[in-house]
Amino acid sequence: MTTDAHNEQESGLFPIRTVSAVTGVNPITLRAWERRYQLIIPKRTPKGHRLYTKEDIERINRITALLNQGMAISQVKPLLNQVQTPHAGSTGQITEDVWSRYKDMMLDAIDNFDENRLDNIYNDALSLYPVDIISSRLITPLLQILGKHWKESESGIAQEHFFSVYLRNKLGSRIQHLNLHTTGPMLLIACLPGEQHETGILLFSLAALNHGYRTLILGSNLPLEQIPAVLEKRPCDAIILSGFSRPGKSLFSEMLPRLVSSVDIPVFVGGALASRYHEDIQSGGAISTGDDIQSGLEIISKTLQS
Repeated sequence: MTTDAHNEQESGLFPIRTVSAVTGVNPITLRAWERRYQLIIPKRTPKGHRLYTKEDIERINRITALLNQGMAISQVKPLLNQVQTPHAGSTGQITEDVWSRYKDMMLDAIDNFDENRLDNIYNDALSLYPVDIISSRLITPLLQILGKHWKESESGIAQEHFFSVYLRNKLGSRIQHLNLHTTGPMLLIACLPGEQHETGILLFSLAALNHGYRTLILGSNLPLEQIPAVLEKRPCDAIILSGFSRPGKSLFSEMLPRLVSSVDIPVFVGGALASRYHEDIQSGGAISTGDDIQSGLEIISKTLQS
């Protein structure tokens, strides 16, 4: 940390990168909240760099809480000064309208294999909402829709592949960029043996990076017995494994316990598989994080801090 940055934090002022790591809201979104909605008005250095107070950070957290409850970003400002935030039920209709519109537009772009339009829609959402919320309310539902209805269209499989490749390229580029500018704990992230779908670990990796972690992504269908050798060359603070498909017969009885006993860092298992096999995962010495990214990050954070 530079002397100027240290002095700023000592005086109760924080640069945008620090605020982003603390709140999980990326700098692009923070700037959009300032320019388009005047939700946050940071101080400025003589050179024009944004500096945020602790009160600003608390306000950002309140904004995020409202968005998590379902409030549209355009409806947030009048509620910020209320003592209590509204219940999710009172904002549900607004939520449905916002995310239904995004989903409909993106599905139309996917249906027509229009990557430019798809990218513009996704970038618009990214500029206004934290990536955790976009993943849970937009990307995951889209993947579920495509996964369920691919048989109904002559090009359904092609559409699903088109969107998956787009996400892999889009998220991979962003992940690579963020990894170059993050200095937090390192997470080794991979799919369980037999799991071929990487989108889940990419969405998780992006969320983790936005919360200040670094990531080492090893992709799909990783043999667990190779992880200790990886850790010898690239030390990490935790192992994050993910799966959605039915696990192999020996995964919980042999492979996972063997991995846990061979490393000295916590092993977490997430994804839909983690919700279905919570007790088996815990019995093997690993920690189940369920299939919700935000909850999983909270479990990982508490474990690493303990």
